[in-house]
Order: sequence, then structure tokens, then C-alpha cells
Amino acid sequence: MKLLVTGGAGFIGSAVVRRAIAQGHSVVNLDALTYAACLDNVASVADSPLYAFEQADIRDRAALDRIFATHEPDAVMHLAAESHVDRSIDGPGTFIDTNIMGTFHLLEAARAYWNAKERPETFRFHHISTDEVFGSLGETGQFTEETPYDPRSPYSASKAGSDHLVRAWHETYGLPVVLTNCSNNYGPFHFPEKLVPVVILNALAGKEIPIYGAGDNVRDWLYVEDHADALLLVVANGEIGRSYNIGGENEARNIDLVKTICTILDEKRPAKAPYADQITFVTDRPGHDARYAIDPKRMRDEMNWRPSVTLAEGLELTVQWYLDNESWWRALQTRQGVGERLGKAG
Repeated sequence: MKLLVTGGAGFIGSAVVRRAIAQGHSVVNLDALTYAACLDNVASVADSPLYAFEQADIRDRAALDRIFATHEPDAVMHLAAESHVDRSIDGPGTFIDTNIMGTFHLLEAARAYWNAKERPETFRFHHISTDEVFGSLGETGQFTEETPYDPRSPYSASKAGSDHLVRAWHETYGLPVVLTNCSNNYGPFHFPEKLVPVVILNALAGKEIPIYGAGDNVRDWLYVEDHADALLLVVANGEIGRSYNIGGENEARNIDLVKTICTILDEKRPAKAPYADQITFVTDRPGHDARYAIDPKRMRDEMNWRPSVTLAEGLELTVQWYLDNESWWRALQTRQGVGERLGKAG
């Protein structure tokens, strides 16, 4: 296939780009190169004849029309989004504008292109979303594809809105769409404002390792390379109009995750004292969801997919990657907001 990947210079998007090209697909990487994007993420494939890059904003309809006409993709994989909950608390407008209005403009450009091509049955618009649209779980239960939406942050509300738009464009206009909602990703090239890289980099720098509240919040952790494999399966084989929940089958409390990372660092880069001594509990994030967990049965049954990397394996791979790629993360630490406590507004 020829894939148009939006947000392909970001964390998950770049994993999709690299994996798609490894599988022999052609990829057009459409990215606005905002603060969280980095072309170094796709440097390993940048010289491939299967790769093309377009710097454009998904809110720019004229640019989108030009890109569709020039590259004639077989499918769209829409990953471009503002995605940091803390930033959404401080500045929700950008999230509404990019995640909702940007998705609207992309849907309209895709629909116009699909109609101009006389509605090929093979075309797909794959919208990649998050489990956070489902809200917060108690101690038991899991999110399924039928779980009602109950977003609790500006970020998750904006993603829920974009999910609804994609479904509406399918029902109203017949646009052939598939949707996926994933659990928390981690792995190589993770922008250094999210939990896992913050823990690694603060530990190495001898700084406090901040934990929101008591650290009891539970997340299901999905290794990003596993996620990329799952997304490529869905865009190729997913049933039109259907959604698929992609989970890592690796639930962990934040405090336990952080302590595991510290233990790995103790082994790989010993310091004078255990890294866990740097853990500091800080005021919780407003509206912090207690627990996320995904029931991945549909992915198992219909896509024959399960995650291949356990949390222990994935964290060890991730820590080692950050130790081996200091030049990558050092270059990003001067970007706006990195290293600061965000999301305190309430």
C-alpha cells in the first residue's frame, strides 16, 4: 500500500513509518513539525525510495488537497494530534483546534479525494485514538469497544470528539473508516515529557523523580513497536466501520512502574545511591483518571494479534535505548515545556 501517515515524525507515528517501510509499504509522512515532532525519529528510513515527507498542518485544507492529489495514497493513517494531558489542562484551545478541527479538515480532504477517485472500495481512513476517551475504571473491569465514552480531560474530550467525527463521516458519507483506541505507549523515541522518559532522564540527571499523588493510578502499558504492528494489521484487514481496542496486557501502578525503571537503571548505570531514593510525591494532576485497562479480545480474535513484549522486557529495552541515544534526547530538552511541571491549573 501507499500510506499517508499524519504525525509521522512523532512518537507513535514514526514507529508506524519505520515499520511500514520495513514491510514494503510506501509512506508519505505528513507532519507540521510542532514541538513534539523530530525528524531524527525517521532518519533510518529517510533515504528510502519508499519514503516521502510533506511538512504541512492538518488544519490547512489547501495543503491537504495538494498532498492527496500529488501522492494518491491507498490509505490514511491519522496519528497527528496534541496528546499530552498536562498541556491540555494549561492550554485546551490548541487541543480542540488540532484534534477536532484538524481531523475535520483531514476527513473532508480524504472524502473529496475518495470521491474524485470514484470511491475505490480498497481505500481506508484509519483513525488512531486513545483509551482515555472511555474515562476512568474502578479496581475491576476493562474497556471494550462498546464502553460508553466518558472523557475527563481536555485532551481526552478532544480525542473523543475526533472519534465521533470519523464515525459520522462513515455513516453520513460512506467514507470507509476503521478506528483504534490504544493504551499507554512507551518505548524508543518517546518525547521527554511523558512519564517513562521523565523517570529515566531525571534519574540520570540526579533530579527528583516526580510521582503524582500516591502513585496508585493504573495504566495498561503497550510497547510502541507492538502498537505499530497492530495498526498496520488493522489498516490492511480491519472491517470498515469497526473499531479495535489495542492493549498491552501489562497493567501496572505508576509507582511500581517507576520503581522498576529505577531498578533497571541501578543495574545498567549504577549511581552512588539507588535511583528510587530520588522519587518524590507531588500534588496530583486535576481530574487524574484512576485506572485504564483494555480488553483486547477483538484484536486477538479478528486480527490474530497479541503484544509480543512484556512490560519487563519493554522497559529494559527502553532504558537501554535512552542510555544509548543521549544525543537524541539532549537535543529535545531545550524545547518549550520540557522539564517543567505542567497541568497544575485547576
